[in-house]
Amino acid sequence: MMWANPAVLRELIERYERLSAEVDDDTATPQVSSQLRDTAYTLCVSTGTRDIEAALDAARDRIGAIAGPGAV
Repeated sequence: MMWANPAVLRELIERYERLSAEVDDDTATPQVSSQLRDTAYTLCVSTGTRDIEAALDAARDRIGAIAGPGAV
């Protein structure tokens, strides 16, 4: 199985968390909501998972496995 670059995974996690916070604060435009869905989809595809929580866990595990403890 091919693995996404840890730097890419880190950036996707950061983007997902930033966009998710905007949606949670009710400040999201339709464009932001669309970007959040796209980012969640990309994380799922990049980690071989089907839901965002599993994707986030898998991405964090992958980053930690490559960079060592405390890297996420």
